[in-house]
Amino acid sequence: MSQQSSYLATLERHRKTFAVMEEHQESVEQLLELTRQSLKRGGKIIFLGNGGSAADSQHLAAEFMVRYKKERGPLASIALTTDTSILTAHPNDYEFETVFERQVLGLGKPEDLVIGLTTSGQSENINRALKAANDMGAATVALTGRDGGKVKDIAKLSIIINSDETARIQEAHMFIGHWLCEAMDEVMLSGGFD
Repeated sequence: MSQQSSYLATLERHRKTFAVMEEHQESVEQLLELTRQSLKRGGKIIFLGNGGSAADSQHLAAEFMVRYKKERGPLASIALTTDTSILTAHPNDYEFETVFERQVLGLGKPEDLVIGLTTSGQSENINRALKAANDMGAATVALTGRDGGKVKDIAKLSIIINSDETARIQEAHMFIGHWLCEAMDEVMLSGGFD
């Protein structure tokens, strides 16, 4: 296969994944409302993920805290994937499966929204963190893929990208994340949370 045909084949797989994104409109609007309500109540948005999804979590937290496209105040957010001391000390002393759960227990509160990004839905550290958030009364959302995995039965809202290809799932997650950032810009510039 030539590089050009490989590129075009990858582009076609991307198009197929995005061709069905309209089916998530109601769910992403629910995500926006959960985000708005959390911030209105004085909560924060907590992002978490592993690998590429960890990077996506950090990206989205930065867009919330700094700005997306428009000048507005900061939106309270944090990615639990950024503190290398916690991310290395915790697995050394305990187990990696609880690395995010412990942070949710220490930093989370009922007003928060916890968003887990997991392409498989099977990441035990994500699942345990979302369970802990549920137990404290926080809102939980999973951005996932494939068949949703275990996380679809844990998060209060799951947005499942119908693909088996990790890269396509992550591209869709970032599309949703960027849309959410853009929508929150509009919320803030049209009077905030009222």
